[in-house]
Amino acid sequence: MYTMDITHQRWMEKSFEYAEDALSSKEVPVGCILVYQGEEVIGVGRNEVNETKNAARHAEIVAIDQVLSWCVLHQMNPEEVFGQTVLYVTVEPCVMCAGALRQVGIPLVVYGCANDRFGGCGSVLSVNMDELPALGPSFQCISGVMGDKAVAMLKDFYRLENTNAPDGKRKIKGTD
Repeated sequence: MYTMDITHQRWMEKSFEYAEDALSSKEVPVGCILVYQGEEVIGVGRNEVNETKNAARHAEIVAIDQVLSWCVLHQMNPEEVFGQTVLYVTVEPCVMCAGALRQVGIPLVVYGCANDRFGGCGSVLSVNMDELPALGPSFQCISGVMGDKAVAMLKDFYRLENTNAPDGKRKIKGTD
């Protein structure tokens, strides 16, 4: 069982700011931050799938892109930077994002709630730990940090009609 660590709690609260922004933008409320050497936020992200009409613009991918830009700006090696960076994300990374996190070499992911449909860190698949050397080094996870808040935000989102969903997939509330 996870013991609440004040540092993880503090960084997770910051990631929720981005999840709240996603929710207010009618995106699935997932937010994240990438913290370098335990003290500096060098990448942030929130889901941008509906906004960009690009299914790959998950919070983690947005944040990874920012870190890559940060590395160029600071003339630093991305492999070394990612190796000293922790991801804090409100929801368990999906299979795609877990694979991307392995590719860049993130050693630790701290997340709020499980992703029972698409989770890549144990809920559906264990991409983070599977013996797939071509993906890159495996990474550890700490789950359940502010998980209740993450679940509540997801429930808030799914109670609403997703006006960005394709017509055939859209649920109009009250007609179920």
